[in-house]
Amino acid sequence: MSQQRIEVSLAGQKITLATSAEHEPLLRAACVLVDEQIQLAINGGNRSIERASMMAALKIAGDLITLQKNQSQQSTSSNMSSDEVTRLQGEIRALEDQVDALMQTLSLPGSPRPIVP
Repeated sequence: MSQQRIEVSLAGQKITLATSAEHEPLLRAACVLVDEQIQLAINGGNRSIERASMMAALKIAGDLITLQKNQSQQSTSSNMSSDEVTRLQGEIRALEDQVDALMQTLSLPGSPRPIVP
């Protein structure tokens, strides 16, 4: 994997970063997100770029932690849903068995013999 240099802008400052061609789009998108958060922190009253950068990092880290917790909760919910699906499939099989048993004893009008699957 060969490294290449790209230039990005964070808080109005040009920065050169090394990355692979494969990771360049992700790195550029991350830089845009970080720059947006720094600008929001500066516009929110943080005059220092260092402080605004720390606030941006904390905001992004908080968003990441929230996302990870939500994924964990969804995973747990998925397991419960999987158990529920298994339970319902069992109920469906039992109902199908009951219907099959009833169908074997059912006769259609004009047909005195039971229906056999």
